[in-house]
Amino acid sequence: KEHLIMQYEILLYCIIFLYGTVFGSFLNVLIYRLPLKENIATEHSHCMTCGEKIQWYDLIPLVSYIILGGKCRHCKTKISKQYPIIEATNGIAYVIIFIVNGFNPLSILMCFAFSIFLVISVIDWRTFEIPFSLNIAIGVLAVIRIILDYKNLLDYLIGFCIISGFMLICLYIGRAIKGIDAFGGGDIKLMAFAGLFLGWKCIILAFLIGCILGAVIHSIRMKVTKAEHVLAFGPYLCAGLTIAMLFGTNIINWYLSLMAF
Repeated sequence: KEHLIMQYEILLYCIIFLYGTVFGSFLNVLIYRLPLKENIATEHSHCMTCGEKIQWYDLIPLVSYIILGGKCRHCKTKISKQYPIIEATNGIAYVIIFIVNGFNPLSILMCFAFSIFLVISVIDWRTFEIPFSLNIAIGVLAVIRIILDYKNLLDYLIGFCIISGFMLICLYIGRAIKGIDAFGGGDIKLMAFAGLFLGWKCIILAFLIGCILGAVIHSIRMKVTKAEHVLAFGPYLCAGLTIAMLFGTNIINWYLSLMAF
């Protein structure tokens, strides 16, 4: 009986992975089209080089890339490795979310949230901008979560204000004293809607993790690759949000247990 249960779970995780890769294919569309303000619903998928329409059999996540040898069927131009990487990353993340959080409605919301974090990370890394529509999408997920967990409404409302408010204050102080923006408007909106989704404890943790990752990794990048001082903060915030979303409660409880001693 236990053997059958294990087989059933493995099958479920395989289905979840496949679903994640399919959705990951759509994420690639968002990553390329949102910064260009292109329509994501009506315009057909096409080669970024020759413009030729891509047929459905060349849009199978991971499989089509391997069969085509990573090249366009028509012009033979190399296809960006971003496509299979995003698809695989999204599929693996979905499996991890369900393993960590179990099979429940919250895990589904977390999967969608991770996908949005992934798109934000890539777009912000490339353009230093976070499309407002993606922050709104997080807000929609937050409203659904609040409906499912309405007893903790105050925690989510505080989460909406606590970090975004702090970042907004830092923004105005930075402008007043040095004439610089400490944070981008997109980053502030991201932490506001993400705070509404995660609650105040986890959003504080996410912000701290994002700041640490940003400071350490970007410092290394500046030394190794001569990167500029200005950094895209979105990817680091999204990494912190993902960690806090999955493990935030455990990390906070562990920290509080240490404080108890």
